[in-house]
Amino acid sequence: MGKIQELSEQLANQIAAGEVIERPASVVKELIENAIDAGSTQIDIIIEESGLKKIQIIDNGFGIAPDDVVNAFKRHATSKIHSRDDLFRIRTLGFRGEALPSIASVSEILLMTSTGENQGTSISLKGGKIEEQHAHSMRKGTDITVSNLFFNTPARLKYIKSLQTELANIGDIVNRLAMSHPTIAFKLIHDGNKMLETTGNGDLKQTLAGIYGVAIAKKMLTIHSENLDFSIDGFISLPEVTRASRNYMSIMVNGRYIKNFLLNKAIVEGYRSKLMVGRFPIVAIEIKMDPLLVDVNVHPTKQEVRISKEKELMVLIQEAIHQRLSTEQLIPNAIDNLATKKRSVDQGEKPEQMRIYLDAVKESVKEQPYMPQSVENNAPSEPQASAISYPETELEELIGTTDTVVHETLAEDVAYVPSEKEKIPHRGEVITDEVNLKMPMLDYVGQMHGTYLFAQNEEGLYIIDQHAAQERIKYEYYRQKIGEVGRQLQDLLVPITLDFPNSDFIKLSEHKELLEEVGVFLEPFGQNSFLIRSHPSWFPKGQEEEILRDLIDILLESGKVNIAKFREDTAIMMSCKKSIKANHHLNDLEARTLLEDLRHTQNPFNCPHGRPVLIHYSNKDMERMFKRIQDPH
Repeated sequence: MGKIQELSEQLANQIAAGEVIERPASVVKELIENAIDAGSTQIDIIIEESGLKKIQIIDNGFGIAPDDVVNAFKRHATSKIHSRDDLFRIRTLGFRGEALPSIASVSEILLMTSTGENQGTSISLKGGKIEEQHAHSMRKGTDITVSNLFFNTPARLKYIKSLQTELANIGDIVNRLAMSHPTIAFKLIHDGNKMLETTGNGDLKQTLAGIYGVAIAKKMLTIHSENLDFSIDGFISLPEVTRASRNYMSIMVNGRYIKNFLLNKAIVEGYRSKLMVGRFPIVAIEIKMDPLLVDVNVHPTKQEVRISKEKELMVLIQEAIHQRLSTEQLIPNAIDNLATKKRSVDQGEKPEQMRIYLDAVKESVKEQPYMPQSVENNAPSEPQASAISYPETELEELIGTTDTVVHETLAEDVAYVPSEKEKIPHRGEVITDEVNLKMPMLDYVGQMHGTYLFAQNEEGLYIIDQHAAQERIKYEYYRQKIGEVGRQLQDLLVPITLDFPNSDFIKLSEHKELLEEVGVFLEPFGQNSFLIRSHPSWFPKGQEEEILRDLIDILLESGKVNIAKFREDTAIMMSCKKSIKANHHLNDLEARTLLEDLRHTQNPFNCPHGRPVLIHYSNKDMERMFKRIQDPH
């Protein structure tokens, strides 16, 4: 008797379930996508015990005909694919015909559906086997309930996280599907508590307000860009609104939420130096393209896709974000930021949702659940004192960490007044001779603790981080000077000798032509050593050996040298080392010169590391703090 035999249908479905149904959130995703494909305008999701006990999806779509109900639970049975050519023009979310049989094989299911006229069908299954089927009178649409998930595959339960974490994953899926389809009204209820409700009126910003809170939605900007192949629409947060995780960047392609590292990278690069290192924006963008340009059939969950002309799409996203931010005045409002940090429950926030997500964070450190903004900040409510004070620690939080800590290992403090050898750029020497019109005219008032400058105009009070301000000025100066030099070389009076371990010496000997392309020539010199007789003329004076070693380290680590990125990093490093630090007192002339030079930079709002340079207290903010007018909060 042969050893090879065909698997039973039930076992094959359970194996398929292992690929498609990883956790309760997977069931929610597949069933909601079916409801969306059915043309629904209202989808209710009712969850019990984080989906392990019950998942119920109710929609008002066109339903399933009585003759098709049984076929819907057969493997690879679908109404969406009829020929090979259809695989290349997929416009629906579900199409494999795996979801329903896979879910049914590891749970108990009750499906009630109708195509209208109060005529419908009810069918129940357990472990993939039909137990009962009969006619059922109901409105048009589908009501499907999945109970006791994984009851017959207990080993799968070992991979389930805590109930709070599983519920956070369900919230993540529903949030992204709601963003992908703002014309559909979603309602998510867990154990009788409403977690999410969207209007379905087609306004994506209202959907974002329902997910993240009204305060965050107000700080998001619309973007639009298109070319012959792609059309991009959506919202991006101001640089002051960031998170520590990439999970808040949502990308939809033709209505399908996807995961794509390169597109996420393009989003971050679109912000350029306006983001702090390790911080990520809140983004929801929809990309429209010809279905022929995207292959969604590369992964069972259909979240990973293959996109043709991906590099062109990355450039389009980067430029769309960069151009949109370049039109905005990016000075954070201090009161708005403090209010966001201090309020524990925003206007659109649900206390139950906040509790669930906070528990999920506590119990799941490795996973970073996708949480609404209002949930993330569980700070105490605003103080009730008659006068409000903002200590220096809060100024540091608003503007960024002071450099007494961050830059304590850097060069000694230098005065703002430049030496003749290295003159600080003034109006004629920065990247542009023109004043940046987005930067307001400021009248210098004074300095605090040798760290913050105070200025004013008719719009209110401005607080400036002097180190961040000068860092921005010097960065643009150095970036211009470094960038305008080509392949010119500077001969050294005394050659530099660099010694390496034998393994590194061999690697460099094999790939030294890569360094030659950027103007660094390694000449073998004795055992495991190289001699360097010249270097690119853009190298900063006095730092030649340090820069050479950094370049070589990059080559050894990555096997290539990206000179454009290296020049960028070098300009940032030089601007940081050469800028004034905290606790350095400026006289009035130095402070006014600093503010004037800041007005001539291309981006006066952020230092090269992305920290804000200045914050703003409006006149109304000041009046509210001193109780001259009523606080709206």
